[in-house]
Amino acid sequence: MAGEEDEALEERLKAALWLSVGKIVDEEMLKLGLNATPQFIGALTEMLWAQIENVSEDLQSFAKHAGRHTISAEDVLLLARRNDGLDTILRKCLDQQPSSKSKAAAKKR
Repeated sequence: MAGEEDEALEERLKAALWLSVGKIVDEEMLKLGLNATPQFIGALTEMLWAQIENVSEDLQSFAKHAGRHTISAEDVLLLARRNDGLDTILRKCLDQQPSSKSKAAAKKR
């Protein structure tokens, strides 16, 4: 039963992702005066879903390696370490957070 509930939740999440991707693509296509097929939106959604799965597995592994059950900002920064642009954006966001722990993690690097 838990497996069926997990599958149902995954399908709802995929549907929500498809809807969000579709809206973003439609907005951008209108700006450019182009059209996107439903197949393109579906393929883009599947690619994004696969990336989300990979990122979530990596974040879980980082937290587990650190002996934690909860993913932290440090894990996200570790994941973003090879993407300078993303790393910079994430660190700026952390600096704006009121939590002193988050600021300390961002300053470590």
